[in-house]
Amino acid sequence: MGKEIKTIGVMTSGGDAPGMNAAIRAVVRAALSSGLKVKGIRRGYAGLLEEDIIEMETMSVTDIVQRGGTILFTSRCERMTTPEGQKQAADVCRKHGIDGVVVIGGDGSFRGAQKLSENGINTIGIPGTIDLDIACTEYTIGFDTACNTAMEAMDKVRDTSASHERCSIIEVMGRTAGHIALWCGISNGSEYVMIPERYKNDEQSIINQILAKRRTGKKHHIIVNAEGIGHSHELAKKIEDATGIETRATVLGHIQRGGNPTCRDRVYAAAMGAKAVDLLIANKTNRVVAYRNGKFCDFDIDEALAMEKDVDEHLYSMTKRLAR
Repeated sequence: MGKEIKTIGVMTSGGDAPGMNAAIRAVVRAALSSGLKVKGIRRGYAGLLEEDIIEMETMSVTDIVQRGGTILFTSRCERMTTPEGQKQAADVCRKHGIDGVVVIGGDGSFRGAQKLSENGINTIGIPGTIDLDIACTEYTIGFDTACNTAMEAMDKVRDTSASHERCSIIEVMGRTAGHIALWCGISNGSEYVMIPERYKNDEQSIINQILAKRRTGKKHHIIVNAEGIGHSHELAKKIEDATGIETRATVLGHIQRGGNPTCRDRVYAAAMGAKAVDLLIANKTNRVVAYRNGKFCDFDIDEALAMEKDVDEHLYSMTKRLAR
């Protein structure tokens, strides 16, 4: 057993995600209600190394649950990938009396948490990323909101695409993971979904399908393209040149990161924040909070980072069946 936890630090790291504030609020209030002190670490690991640390009380997290982004700010920190930076981060925690840290972020953030734990600071990770690309969990904070934001934008693009009898390519976020594209493709009734996990450089196949559907009387087409594939504008030109159909590309970009979190992102983020505090109180370290099979649970960070995640094959196959 390690020493008793008296002060918890909380940070957000990497890309922001709607619902992070709900997780911060839960960590702060769950810790305070258990008689612990809480310190907010601003700007992620970069802020930790620069000792940008503030005291947090109940009022520090009042009226934040409905806000997108993160009140603690966030960043990426190259120095935290070095042994020197990792040791310094742990030393800063000890200097400020921080016994345990809750890190809200993605797999890169968890690697930093792993190193903090190796350097003697009890550390718990909470999956906060819109990409849903952490293999140990079926849910990550922000994914639900990002999908709803993209879905609403795509509904509007479809309206104008139908009015002008166009083909529209809509690019959503996801550099290495196609979960947002897949979910949005299904929810919007898109004809084609392009994701990094299944990409085969088969644009000609899409062109052939567009031409075949035009012959059956279809007047407009929606293609969802993941950021990891990219070149949406080039693809639009290629389709227009090959088919004669006016084709436009719309890149939704960082609009998907912002906005008021959905009910699910608020509730699940709060549950994960409270569980992270419980794990620290139980003197756990090097753990990731997860959601699997309808329950909140936790995994060893080493185990979690070693897992690989693929898209749901049933959902992906379904996009092809429903596009007929």
